Formats: sequence, C-alpha cells, structure tokens
Amino acid sequence: MNFVEELRWRGMIQEIMPGTEEQLQKELTSGYLGIDPTADSLHIGHLVGVMILKHFQRAGHRPIALIGGATGMIGDPSMKSQERNLLDEKTLRHNQESIKKQLAKFLDFESDKPNKALLVNNYDWMKDFTFLDFIRDIGKHITVNYMMAKDSVKKRLSGESADGMSFTEFSYQLLQGYDFLHLYSELGCRIQMGGSDQWGNITTGTELIRRKTGGEAFALVCPLITKADGTKFGKTESGNVWLDRRYTSPYKFYQFWLNVSDDDAAKYIKIFTALSKEEIDALVHAQKEAPHLRPLQKKLAEELTIMVHSVEDYEAAVSASGILFGGSTADALKTLDEETLLQVFEGVPQFDVSKVELEDGIAAIDLLTQVTTVFPSKGEMRKMVQAGGVMINKNKLENSDEIIDHSYLIDGKYILAQKGKKNYYLLIAK
Repeated sequence: MNFVEELRWRGMIQEIMPGTEEQLQKELTSGYLGIDPTADSLHIGHLVGVMILKHFQRAGHRPIALIGGATGMIGDPSMKSQERNLLDEKTLRHNQESIKKQLAKFLDFESDKPNKALLVNNYDWMKDFTFLDFIRDIGKHITVNYMMAKDSVKKRLSGESADGMSFTEFSYQLLQGYDFLHLYSELGCRIQMGGSDQWGNITTGTELIRRKTGGEAFALVCPLITKADGTKFGKTESGNVWLDRRYTSPYKFYQFWLNVSDDDAAKYIKIFTALSKEEIDALVHAQKEAPHLRPLQKKLAEELTIMVHSVEDYEAAVSASGILFGGSTADALKTLDEETLLQVFEGVPQFDVSKVELEDGIAAIDLLTQVTTVFPSKGEMRKMVQAGGVMINKNKLENSDEIIDHSYLIDGKYILAQKGKKNYYLLIAK
C-alpha cells in the first residue's frame, strides 16, 4: 500500500485535496504538520498527527514537524468557543525543546537519508516580520470574504459566544497560511496535514500559495478521534493522558490503553501503531476467538508504551499490573517504586500503623484485627489463614500469630495485606 492507501485502511483520512495522491506517487514529497507548544509535553490527542508523520516518513517522504512558536502566542480559534491564554516566549521555547525530544521517538531526525525529518519553528521567520510588511505582502492576497467563509470563523461569529472573536484570532488562518507559503518557498513543502478542524486553515494556505506564486499545494486531514461510546478520546477523570512521565506515569499510560473497549481497541490499533495489516487482522481474529484474553488491548498497550517510553517501562507496567490482576510474587512487589506502588493501589483501603509497633514486632492477627480492621474478628481471620486465603506482601500467611516487624516494610514504609483473591489493603507505617 502507498501512503494514502495505508491511511485510508487505518481510518486516518477524512478529507484529501484532489491531486494529493498523484503528487505523492510522483516523487519524494515534503509535508508538514503543525503542533502548538501550549504545554511542555504532547498528550495522546497529538498522537494521530504524529503517527501520520511517522507513516509519511516510512513511505519515503520527508516529514516536517512545525512547532508553532509564533502562532502559539495567538491561539487557533478552530472549533473552540473562546480565546486561549497566550504564552510568553520563554515558556514557549521551553515547551518546544521538550516536544522536540518526544517527537524524536517517532521520527528519524538524525540519519543522512534524503527524507530525514525536519523540525522547524514558525517564530524563527515571523519574529522579524513587521505588521506593515505582513499586511502589504501577504494580507492583500486573501480577501476578508474568503476568511469569513471558513467554518471556524462562522462558528465564533454566529452568536454562540457573546465575546465574539478578536482580530488576533481572526488573523490566525492568514498566519498559518503564511507558514505553508514559507515552507513551500524555502523547503519545497507541498502538503500540509492535520486534524479535520484544520481544513479551513490549511486550504487558506494552498490558496495563498496559488495566488502568491502560481504554485500548487495540497491538503490532507484526519478525522477527530472519538470513543465508541461517543465520549471524548484521550481524557480520564484526572485529565489528559500525557506522553511525559512527570504528568502520566508509564504504568498509568499502559493502563489507559489496556482498558479501552474492544471496539475502540480494534480502531486504535490501526491508528496508533505501525503494525501491518496482516498483524492487525490476526489480532482482530484472536480477539473474536477469545475476547476474554484481550489480545488487542494487550498489544496496543505494549506497542504504545514501548514507543512512548521504553521496553523497560513496559515490562515494569506489566509486572505492576500483575500485582493486582495476576499471580505475581513478592519479588515483583519489591521492585515497584513508591509512585507506581501507590498508583497500583489507588483506591485500595489504607490504614496507618505505627512504625514503633513494627520495630517491636506485632502478631499478624493483632495487626489485622485490632490495629487495622482488615478482619472484623480474630476468629474469621484464623479460619481464612487456615484456608490459605491471607497474604502479606504476596506471601501466604501460614500462622496467625506470625510476628510482623519493620523487615516486612516495602520501601521502608508499606505492607500489603490481601484477603482472598481480590481484597487488598495497604498498611502505611508512620
């Protein structure tokens, strides 16, 4: 499959300008996608565009990632109800450097191949462009009527927002159009890609190129990703799922993909991985044969966690998941860092216990029935111990009177008690 055919199969094309496919089949082509540096990390909502660039490079073309340092100071009005907060240059520069490191995990910026990826920043060509020069050299080529016909502008002027639209935001499509013109003129960039909400801005760029240079440029946009139940993709109760481990740990990142629905997994594995059609078809078949084994979700979580983080982070996330849902051992529990341990047992009942008592040693039955209320009575605990149903730090408790002391502490602070197969309790020594 060529690039366009592959994107169609993956469900990653919503609109494509006539002539785009022919251009890509004709020669090595440069294409770009813009990323607003409004945070110092990408989140999974950015991954669709990043994967398009990845497929673009795999198909032999040259991807250009444009960090919107200049346009990020304004804010894109497309499909938004109000103007975003504007960022200062120092913050934007910091965000750009952080994003560059993340993109390098998806794109080849370092090789000597003719299609190695480029990273550019529109602040570099906009910072010395005066307002008078811009409206004289660029503004005259696009009419106000043309700009007001765009859906993104219509929505903001239709009365849905009492605040209307500032001139700053109204000018955004012209600035983005100039980005395309600049990259067309300086780097021979012929295609802009993005989300479907960018169609109006992108076609302003192709029109500006046509009017200013007489040249031909193209556009391709992907659909906005939604979940099967109609709710917003990429959001959890705690907010965005970030690519930076400071904001979303590898364990939580892994769990997000592992817990998507069957329908979503079948769609996402096409969009967010580079697996071949044959590999994905085999996984879809395996899912139908044994849905309880969830091969789609497991492979999706594996591919994304390794791609965004590392093999080691993936293996640690699998090990951490096994603490709750598998037959993991005490050794696996001890390998967890404190942050991951607390995330694994988020929502699990917690009890404070005295470090002094643990240093002196305390019988397990007293610890779990008097100091804490893991068991309502000593009799009930003894029966469950005899049945082999009580675990301390993933080790079976053989004797109710076993002495628990500070040597049982995980990371010098925690003890994990387990009643039956699914009931966990985290004891925190203070």
